Parts: sequence; C-alpha cells; structure tokens
Amino acid sequence: MTNLLDRFRHIAIEGPIGVGKSSLARRLGAHLGADLLLEKAEENPFLERFYRDRTAYAFQTQLFFLFQRVKQMQEIAQPGMFSRGIVSDFVFAKDALFARMNLDDEEYRLYTQIHGHMAQSLPRPDLVIWLQAEPQALLQRIGRRGIAMEQDIDAAYLQRLCDAYVEHFRSDGTSPVLTVPTESFNPAGNDEDFRRLVDALDQFRGPAGVLDPAAA
Repeated sequence: MTNLLDRFRHIAIEGPIGVGKSSLARRLGAHLGADLLLEKAEENPFLERFYRDRTAYAFQTQLFFLFQRVKQMQEIAQPGMFSRGIVSDFVFAKDALFARMNLDDEEYRLYTQIHGHMAQSLPRPDLVIWLQAEPQALLQRIGRRGIAMEQDIDAAYLQRLCDAYVEHFRSDGTSPVLTVPTESFNPAGNDEDFRRLVDALDQFRGPAGVLDPAAA
C-alpha cells in the first residue's frame, strides 16, 4: 500500500453533525502519522445560544466560525506547517453551506461580502471523505455523545443539513470526494471497517467514488 499522504497531503473528513467526523479524523490521522486539524466549535461563544434560538444567533455564530476557519486555513498555507500531511474534520466550504442554510437573506448578503474578502486563495483539501447518515441515526449518535447544547437539534434540521451537503457535493468539483455511508459502517470504531476504508482510499483514483459497505 502506498503512503496516502504522498498522494493526498490534506485529507478532509466532512458530513453532518453527529456523523463521526472528529473520531474518524483522529483515527486516520494516527494511522497515517499525519498532523490533525480539528474544528474548535467549543470556542464559539454563540453556539449554545444558536442551538436554543437559531434565528436570533445565526449571524453571530456564523461570523465567528468564518473567522476561525479562515485562520485555520491560513495556517495550513504557511510553508513548513503541517509537514507530515494533514487530516482535518472539516472543509472550509462548509462555512458557506451553513450560512446559506441558517441566515436570512439580508444576513446572507452581508455574510457573502465578508466571506468574499476573507476567503480568497485559501487552500483546498486534496481529498474529501464525505460521511453520510440518515437524520434518525444522527440523532441517536448525538444523544449518545451527550453534548448538552446539541440535544435541542431535531430531525428536521438534520434533514435540511443532509440535503445541503448533497447539493454542495453535487455542484462542487474543487476536490476529489469519496462518499462513505455510515448507517451500518463504523470506520472510527470498528477495526475491519477501518481497514476497508483505508483500502478504499488506497485504491481511490477520483474524482468521485462511493465505498459500498454491502460489497464483499
């Protein structure tokens, strides 16, 4: 097996809330000997209030994430940083995805102006692993991990989020994407599933592919 980081210096794991991005990023990063770049949602002082009242706190929440993610992407672009390769649990493009879903029209117009000034020439991942799951499965996982502020998330919001990811990856061709359904497939927590994922990554030639958990 070739070293995946020779082909994909930056592997990003993406998908809806509760799908298992961070857990898989940690396992894959450790397996490859890569540096780990994780979202810092807990640093967003507006996020808990957003989950309680999305209309009132969407704009503040989104701007905080925008500034935070731009800073993280700028760190990736610095020469000598993350020389071992990177595994991250997000792609920068998710910021605009969440903004379009959560902001009203006036807020979104202002957001796009700020985004346009800040997001120029940011690096893109060399490979995206898109984890999928149905809203009910996501709700169960959110419940199990027990983060208090996430317990107000409902199935309707998760369905909108899943649909937004489908639309995004259907129209965005900036990075190769391997789609991984996770309803009955747990690469972060199951050794055999993880081995199958690593094999699929090794064989992946893009620009798009699907790991079928039901395949032999």
